[in-house]
Amino acid sequence: MSVSWWVWAVLMLAVAAMLAVDLFLHRDNHVIGFREAAIWSGIWIVAGLLFGVILWLWQGGEVAGTYYAGYLIEKALSIDNVFIFALIFTYFTVPAAFQHKVLFWGVIGALVFRLVFIIVGAELLDSFFWTAYVFGVFLIYTGYQMAFRHGGQTPPDRNPVVRLVRKVIPTDPAYHGDKFFTRINGKRVATLLFVVLIAVEATDLIFAMDSVATILAITTSTFIVWTANAFAILGLRSLYFCLAGLLRRFVHLHYGLAVLLTFAGVKLILSETPVGKLPIPVTLGVIVATLTVSIVWSLHSTRGTTTDAIDAGEPTDSAPDSRTDHLEQLPTPRRGAR
Repeated sequence: MSVSWWVWAVLMLAVAAMLAVDLFLHRDNHVIGFREAAIWSGIWIVAGLLFGVILWLWQGGEVAGTYYAGYLIEKALSIDNVFIFALIFTYFTVPAAFQHKVLFWGVIGALVFRLVFIIVGAELLDSFFWTAYVFGVFLIYTGYQMAFRHGGQTPPDRNPVVRLVRKVIPTDPAYHGDKFFTRINGKRVATLLFVVLIAVEATDLIFAMDSVATILAITTSTFIVWTANAFAILGLRSLYFCLAGLLRRFVHLHYGLAVLLTFAGVKLILSETPVGKLPIPVTLGVIVATLTVSIVWSLHSTRGTTTDAIDAGEPTDSAPDSRTDHLEQLPTPRRGAR
């Protein structure tokens, strides 16, 4: 599916307008409660579903079905992002009032980086047939990793990108309100909130690799792939605040996500064999059935347990006992550094 430049322009303007509205409504950095998060999650989900209806009326049912399949996969994979964001916010004891700002700018970065990944990945698949086998094997391996090695995340402050940024940019190991940068003794330095933003962006880059490869297994249309990513990512902030208290109950969701990654890998490999691409109804059916089983299984296994909401603004049992415990690991601004 190819679209004119003006269609891309209208889409970009629409996304920018939605982000502007979101930023305006949350300019006061207030703590987002469950009710507000649920309302906004509903708004973003409705927007994503309505876009599929527009595609249905404009391009037909097959294109719309492809979009919905990609949207469901991206939405499901974004739940795993929520787990990691909760870990990052808890590890760095980010005040609850500033979490939305970090996620907002993190989403903007994710939209840009994923567009680059999508363009490059789609071009590779269209130009070199063997890249389908490479991406397919990568997805199957990622599915295996998620199923059997889930939970072995690297501490956020040890992320190579975060460590590189702290070495290059003078950093003050403390929060200064909602500022990413501040001045200390006349010198402009990054705050701890900026380090958190880099941790979020670096984490999303890792997730983007298998996320984009998964949806490219469904279609190589850059328009469909990016719109499915965009509408799933736009609701990521609200999804985080909505699911924070339920994360501990999704104990088996990673098995469902592992199945979806493996299925996408097999589907991508089969597309370059006599079998060809699997029908969209089959793809949608597998996605819906897998997510339903893994979520119901998780909720059934954890019924009757307490689900205290994750307050990323306060230390938890899995986080440092006080803010200064892990801030000591951050380097102080170096004299003369730029």
